Amino acid sequence: MSAPPLRLGVNIDHVATVRNARGGKLPDPVRAALLAIEAGADGITAHLREDRRHIRDDDMVRLKRELSRPQLAKPLNFEMAATAEMIGIALAAKPHAVCVVPERRTEVTTEGGLDVVGQHLALAPFIARLNDAGIRVSLFIAADPKQIEMAAQLKAPVIEIHTGAWCDAVSEGRDEKTAVEWRRIVDGAVQASSLGLEVHAGHGLDYATAETIAALPQIVELNIGHFMIGEALFVGLSQTVRLMRAAMDRGRAKMDVRA
Repeated sequence: MSAPPLRLGVNIDHVATVRNARGGKLPDPVRAALLAIEAGADGITAHLREDRRHIRDDDMVRLKRELSRPQLAKPLNFEMAATAEMIGIALAAKPHAVCVVPERRTEVTTEGGLDVVGQHLALAPFIARLNDAGIRVSLFIAADPKQIEMAAQLKAPVIEIHTGAWCDAVSEGRDEKTAVEWRRIVDGAVQASSLGLEVHAGHGLDYATAETIAALPQIVELNIGHFMIGEALFVGLSQTVRLMRAAMDRGRAKMDVRA
């Protein structure tokens, strides 16, 4: 059985983090996005937070404009919280996709998956409006059976599995925790695919974990940011994208259709 395509979405938030640390216009996250696409990325992800700590409104406008050019035509994945302000921005910008994530001002990064079970009444009209506008909706959730089932009931066509707990366990050498979290991801991917959901994954992935998770046939997209921007400081962004693509390709070659 041939492997389905595996897409790489590059999150350019932390290019903007560096820019904002000093102010001004440089380094430009839009330039980073174009370099990533040129090196082999399939799309760009950006998180417009309520506090605008990295990506800003004008970045989203410029990203949409540049990625929509006919000679490029690559998808923009707009990460955002489920708020009235953000849905207004999304409906005006019309990105290819919106990934709904949990958000707290005090967090350094997204700390867990969205609780779609507890928030389903609020999320249902939010998702419906985006679906009606032709914007593909993804829900960033843990690989939990109840969360996955609710995502399907809410008619979100895509889920993105939060891989942070697994990646942390791998990096800390906690073998038992690694095995438990990996099983959750495998089972969650299978369940989501069986419900007709498109399955993505992201958070904390590096070359090694991306290569491992690429072997899961149900997963069709990885979204990776912090690690790649960090690596780019040493080898350049283009080389980092190429190395990540190579790791994903190695993993896809090991795909186990029985997983």
